[in-house]
Amino acid sequence: MSDLHKLTGAYAVDALDELERARFERHLAECEDCRTEVAELQETAALLSQSTAVAPPASLRDSVLAGISQVRPLPPVVPEPVATTPSTARHRFPLLVAAALVLIAGFGAVVWQPWSTPAPQISAAEQVLTAGDAQHVSVKIGDSKATVTRSKERDGAVIVTENMQAAPSGKDYELWLMAPDGTFSPAGLMSDDADQTQLLEGSAADAAAVGITIEPDGGSEQPTSDPIALFDLESA
Repeated sequence: MSDLHKLTGAYAVDALDELERARFERHLAECEDCRTEVAELQETAALLSQSTAVAPPASLRDSVLAGISQVRPLPPVVPEPVATTPSTARHRFPLLVAAALVLIAGFGAVVWQPWSTPAPQISAAEQVLTAGDAQHVSVKIGDSKATVTRSKERDGAVIVTENMQAAPSGKDYELWLMAPDGTFSPAGLMSDDADQTQLLEGSAADAAAVGITIEPDGGSEQPTSDPIALFDLESA
């Protein structure tokens, strides 16, 4: 998304996928206004989660049911060409019901919506790993193995490690996206877990390779050592 400032609300309630979260957190580190707004939203969400549910008054139920009973599923037949269409009536009815549900939910009642089944959430990493255009490149690192999967369609890359040794004391493994001209862009720090699946930060669609270097604790803006592993995406 071009305007990352608009993601504060979704980030505060943990509604971003992994790729969006990684991009927004990089923006958050540089934007004081967004940090303040996220903190306020998270505080508000915490207060709401601690509120005690109470039953809505009987008058609210009566007014909601009375309003719904007055909505016609089809409009009256009128000669004017600008008359309400069946499509308009069909749109008005769900809107009224939705408004009623919001009012009831505001009183702490639990609302069951049998007509709505939430779709399963697929993480950004899983979207890359299962993409139709996914490319896979594996590299041996000592006794361990690492595989990078890149999807141009998803504009992302994921690294999966097997039996990876932890970085030396005071050091971190850092991931890099290498452009066709040979320049490197930081793509996140790796944890010390032996087996991990991690979504790289940044746009990977045009990357020529992915690299891993050993950097000082906290990472570097540019590599300070030769890569211990280089995944050639152009040969995949």
